[in-house]
Amino acid sequence: MGGRARVTSRMVAELREQVGPRDQAVMATLARVRLATGRQLERVHWTDAAEASRSRQQRRALARLVSLRVLTRLDRRIGGIHAGSSGHVFALDIAGQRLLDHGGPAGGARWRTPWTPGSPFVSHVLAVSELYVQLIELTRTESIFALLAFDAEPTCWRSFSGPHGGRITLKPDVFLILATPEYEDRYFIEVDRSTESPRVLARKAEFYRQYWQSGREQAQSDVFPRVLFLVPDETRKAVVVNILERQPQEAWVLYQVGLFAEAMSIFRAGAAT
Repeated sequence: MGGRARVTSRMVAELREQVGPRDQAVMATLARVRLATGRQLERVHWTDAAEASRSRQQRRALARLVSLRVLTRLDRRIGGIHAGSSGHVFALDIAGQRLLDHGGPAGGARWRTPWTPGSPFVSHVLAVSELYVQLIELTRTESIFALLAFDAEPTCWRSFSGPHGGRITLKPDVFLILATPEYEDRYFIEVDRSTESPRVLARKAEFYRQYWQSGREQAQSDVFPRVLFLVPDETRKAVVVNILERQPQEAWVLYQVGLFAEAMSIFRAGAAT
């Protein structure tokens, strides 16, 4: 990113007159999920266009936002992720971050210069983005559902006092609230990519149990979210189930394990019970 001109306050003020509602919606999505492919953004924000022209419109619009430094397109050298031009991975660039943060970055933080992270990180974040896109599509096709919250990292993290008084930070991948006319279903989501060791998974399960026992979440919302591990295949599912079954029996009610490919069916079943 070296050699690029500095994004000034004047540039940002001028950009406010150039970004339309769809541009702003794209920015908001990337602020929520951090990274998304062109195809994922198309599925969320270009559904009103004729099917034959959606990809073309998406490509033009995203290229324009990149040229304005509202968005950045990650380096294509990340292997195994891209699928043609719709597979480019996008993030908020400095101008986009500044357009969203009217009063400056929260907590005194700096606006972050975009960079291309490693492939495992990108793959994981894009899986979280895919979950968000599928939930948006679910609410569009099945009107009984409303997505009231989808907080990805780090917004969804929770801090609490551990059993010995130490400060623990619980780091779900997602906190979400999916509502029907009768109920609100709350979830902490772990998007598992078979990259974490059994020891790490066991420690994560222990933190969820300790957080549940702290009562901190229930004090705010009366209920503790279901902890849903979404895994890539049946082999990994058996591994995760085995680890969770080693938790004290009273904590088993907290956990659920399912295939990522069946996530929407899991949410439908949860709404029906």
